[in-house]
Amino acid sequence: MSLIEFSNILDAKKRISPFVNQTPVYSSSILNNWLGHHIYFKAEGFQKIGAFKARGACNTIAWLIENNKKPKHIVANSSGNHSQAVAWAAKKFGIPATIYMPTYASKIKIQATKSYGAKVVLCSSRDIADAEVAKISKEEGVYWIPPYNHEQVISGQGTAVYEALQEIGEVDAVFAPCGGGGLLSGSLIAAKGMFSNCKVIGAEPKNANDAFLSLQNNKIERLKEKPNTLADGAMTMSVGDITFKHLKKLDAFYEITEEQMLYWTQWLTHILKLRIEPTSALGMQAAKLWLKEQNSKKKVLIVLSGANIDQETTLKVWENDYLQQNPSL
Repeated sequence: MSLIEFSNILDAKKRISPFVNQTPVYSSSILNNWLGHHIYFKAEGFQKIGAFKARGACNTIAWLIENNKKPKHIVANSSGNHSQAVAWAAKKFGIPATIYMPTYASKIKIQATKSYGAKVVLCSSRDIADAEVAKISKEEGVYWIPPYNHEQVISGQGTAVYEALQEIGEVDAVFAPCGGGGLLSGSLIAAKGMFSNCKVIGAEPKNANDAFLSLQNNKIERLKEKPNTLADGAMTMSVGDITFKHLKKLDAFYEITEEQMLYWTQWLTHILKLRIEPTSALGMQAAKLWLKEQNSKKKVLIVLSGANIDQETTLKVWENDYLQQNPSL
């Protein structure tokens, strides 16, 4: 299995440009002053379906059609934004879709997936959802778009960082959250393809640390049970064999506690005046930890992965007040 190349990101960018949004890049002068560095945020909450996942789903279907492989039916499995992304992209290209989701998935994401016209099948666990989609994908004319472990999905996700670096120029480091590793792998390929000296650094919840353990042990580790984290975009049970090959090329990787994640979810919401999913805040804490070790002023990019957050999660995010303690290194 060959590694995905920078040229694949460029192809994906051309392929999806007519369909997806070019999302904005934000910065905060007060945060820059507090931390002493230049920090930029790629706001994927402004993407179609409110998350970066639209890029990978759209690229995969467009690539299939481009290669005369348009399926009769599309299936997918997801606990979060990928479900909406596939439903949206399938509708865009006129293909019926069925999405398998665990019952504990965000209610607003289940509802949104249905609203895009997909059939939603709820399963009692993520493992069962994964097994069901694998089974039905063997039927003739059915194509399975996995949430991260697919070359075209990863290539599509990488266009977010490609766009941002085209806009702001070279940076010292790029930070992105890690669930199954699709966004992080794509970010790595894009950043290194544009600026070879750029560091690319990942982050995941300590309570869902399968990627961290996998990198530590140099083999894919699978979680034994549903992760207990508010970062529903990072609740995958394991990374994939494709993403793992790329994740091993990262410059650093951090485990983030729930409290650290909630701290930055509140502060980024407050400072940037944006809707922030807890998963999006993982990269900011990783950036803080990395910047604390630097001896000179740095310019960094943080990917804010999405803005889909339901009432239940919102209440938990704001249960404690973290805004009384200003950000610092």
